[in-house]
Amino acid sequence: MAVLLGRNLFRFKHACTTPCSKFMQLKRVMLAPPQCLLSSLVGAIDQGTSSTRFIVFDREARQIVSHQVEHKQYYPQQGWCEHDPEEIVNNVHVCIEESLRKLESLGYSKSDLSSIGVTNQRETTVVWDRGTGKPLHNAIVWLDLRTSALVDELSESFGSEFFREKTGLPLSTYFSGVKLLWLIRHVPAVAAAVAQGTAMFGTIETWLLYSLTGGKDGGVHITDVTNASRTMLMDLNQCVWDVASYEALG
Repeated sequence: MAVLLGRNLFRFKHACTTPCSKFMQLKRVMLAPPQCLLSSLVGAIDQGTSSTRFIVFDREARQIVSHQVEHKQYYPQQGWCEHDPEEIVNNVHVCIEESLRKLESLGYSKSDLSSIGVTNQRETTVVWDRGTGKPLHNAIVWLDLRTSALVDELSESFGSEFFREKTGLPLSTYFSGVKLLWLIRHVPAVAAAVAQGTAMFGTIETWLLYSLTGGKDGGVHITDVTNASRTMLMDLNQCVWDVASYEALG
């Protein structure tokens, strides 16, 4: 299965070194590392199932400003749920811009932000093309049930405990790996990109970090272990991609 997974799995304690230093290259929030040590505020992108927020906190974790935008829910069939990945990225930009405008109206500067964190809907699955940087299908949301038949098929082929032994997760429609397999089997554009080696896969934080750090023009393709652990593709003991699980879903 020639899908590009996030090239690095960052342990959570390291999540504000390499990935966040690239993330700080956002056009509207450009900070040098020494400034990060002196600044007093932190920002958080909260990308949820129904909306996106950007929140700014002070050193005492008091909320200073925030902005929230809802996104559309798509229900192609009963039990299916999708989101538009590009709408979500656009909403992140809007939320950051509006929060910075509110911040400046209170006398702060964007340079007062020391860092930005991301929290997100975990298992929601996005596949995009490396050449264009564009999604190849709507994101399949964590609560989507379209992979029920695939879960039964995998259970018959490998047994109900095959994935749990390495990933810690039971076979379920909930997790990203089965959603990825469904996309490969049922969406011609995804299958073609996989065959050509241009398909990129990620959960929402990976898609956001890729898009916000340049997209097709050098955007980083990364995740951290807390999100990777929800894909059904990560060895929970070693915190690395598990080849056996990857091949079973290929």
